[in-house]
This record gives sequence, structure tokens and C-alpha cells, in this order.
Amino acid sequence: MKPYKPEKLPPAGIDWAAFVSLIGQSNAALARYDGILQGIVNPRILLSPLTTQEAVLSSRIEGTQATLEEVMAFEADPKEEIAPSKYADIQEIINYRQAMNYAVDSLDKRPLCLNLFRELHAILLDSVRGKNKAPGEFRRIQNYIGPYGGSIEEATFVPPAAERIMPSMGDWETYLHFEEKDPLVQLAIAKVQFELIHPFLDGNGRIGRMLIPLFLYEKRLLSSPMFYISAYFEKNRQEYYARLNAVSRDRDWNGWITFFLQAVIHQARINSGKAREILALYERMKREAPDITHSQFVIQTIDALFDRPIFQTGDFMRRSGIGRVSASRILGALKNAGIITTIREARGRQGAVYVFEELLRITA
Repeated sequence: MKPYKPEKLPPAGIDWAAFVSLIGQSNAALARYDGILQGIVNPRILLSPLTTQEAVLSSRIEGTQATLEEVMAFEADPKEEIAPSKYADIQEIINYRQAMNYAVDSLDKRPLCLNLFRELHAILLDSVRGKNKAPGEFRRIQNYIGPYGGSIEEATFVPPAAERIMPSMGDWETYLHFEEKDPLVQLAIAKVQFELIHPFLDGNGRIGRMLIPLFLYEKRLLSSPMFYISAYFEKNRQEYYARLNAVSRDRDWNGWITFFLQAVIHQARINSGKAREILALYERMKREAPDITHSQFVIQTIDALFDRPIFQTGDFMRRSGIGRVSASRILGALKNAGIITTIREARGRQGAVYVFEELLRITA
């Protein structure tokens, strides 16, 4: 199999007329979701569990097995002993979330660019599997996708030769800032082109999925860079890869664009539902928590619960800024009211680990 030769963007043969209905539906669904985001005072805190779940699902597409609950339980008590393979999975997920947070902060200072994606890649592969695969650098050797341990002759896809990476990525970067007829179609094209160029030795799929909320935020289609689409790709994994392969094999851009716009429509509706539920729960907690806790720290308490719904007492104190005596009393009151439950009792110097189950149920 010969290495793939990326065509210059925008690609020829896009059937714009065929996408009129899907473009309208996807932009409308996204606008409705953004309306909900704009009504959330601090979406970065309230939607934090959804952000972690996106990291879990995007990483799962690449083979990790850790769940949202396992990631949060680990962060609540990093000293808890776990299997090395589980630790590796969790660390990859944490790196994914850290890379996304870094990107969001960076976009306030500069546009999407190749240097930013190299920096995200370095964060993604820091101290995890793939740490020896040139973190933060575009590849300088040929790679290929195929059976584990198989030769290039057995490959299902061979990305462009190394010497074509920089010209192809330069064209890709230019296209990110091109005034396309519709930004969602532009995003569909940019995402698949990135994955077909496969500029890194590892982590291309995850970086390609990070592009989606970052692009939507930069193009001001979303007021916050929080769009969770990996659930759709993970659920429809076979079609996801089939559509990617059809672009490389048959130049079937239209099939991929159709799949992508359908994914945006579906996930915008799912995301809207989850965001509404989380916001309603937050408002309910603001009404109920004062009578439960009888504390002046009620807002700090609620924000800490929504930011990290599985936590240890000490962790809760650090993130809320509440002292030990008050924190213990507040958590006891919340536990007695059934708002939080204990998933591990205190032992020795390790505090109890609690879970805010209602929020996790919405997030899952």
C-alpha cells in the first residue's frame, strides 16, 4: 500500500446542495445548546464532570478501559493502590483533560495553530504510554495503521510520507482560518484531514477529537469550548472508522460530512439535555443546601461538589477553601440528608471518600 497523498483543502467534489438540510439542523441544534451554556454562570465548574467523561470516552476509542468513576476516585485519593494498567489508563485520561484546559486558556491569547497542537500533544503523552514517541513533534519517519505487530504490507492505512507532513499541515492550518461556506462542514473536513495526515507517531485520534470543541469556540459557534462528541464516535465506532477510511480510499468526503453533521445534531441534543439537568440540579442545591448545612460557605460547597463529585475530605477543603471543622460539619450534614454517600470510610490518615451520586448519574 502506498502512502496517502492529502489533497489540497478545500477538497473538490463537495456536494453542498445535498447538505442544506443537515447544515441547518446541525447549526440550529448547536445554537440551542449554546443558549444553555450562556445561561450557566461558570460552565467550566458545572460541566467539569462532562469534560472528564469526554476525556474518558475519547481515550476509550483508543483502547483505554478506565471509567469516569475510576478516574474521579483516583483523583480523590491518588495514594490508593491500583493495578499498573489501570493507573496508565487513568493518567492518559487526566493528560487529555489537562491538554484541553491548556488549549482553552491558550485560545484567549492566540488562534489555533500548529505550535498549539504540538504543545497539546506533548501534554497528552507526558509520562504515559507513547512518551517515547516524540511528544510535541511531528513525525520524521513513516508510520502505518494495521494489525498489531504486522508489517507495512499488511497495513489498512499508510499515512503520508514524513517529508509531506509540514507542507500538508501548513495547508491544513491555513484552511482552519479559511472563510468556508459553513463552519461545521469546514470542521468536518479539517478533522478528517488531520487524522489522515497522521502527523504524530501516537495520539492523532485524540488530538483530532480535541479539535472539535476548540474550533467551535474559536469560530464563536459556542461561547464555551465544551462540546462532547466522543460518545457518538465511541457508540458508532465501526462507522466512524469506515467513514474515515472511505475518505482516504475513495475520496468520499460527502459520506464523512454527512456522518459528522449527524453526530453534531445528535450530540448537541444530548449535551443540551445533560446541561439542563446539571443546571437544574445546581439551582435545586442552591435552594436546599442552606437549610441542610446552615453554613455561610454554601456556594463554595456546591461549586466543589459539582467540580468533582467524588472526593476526599482534604480535597474538598482545598478546593472549597473551607476549614477542617466547618468542612467536616458540612459534609456530615450533606451525608445525613442523603446528598452525598460514603464509598470508602476513613482509615488511618486517609479521609473518607464521598460521592455526589445524582450528578454522576446525569454525567454518565
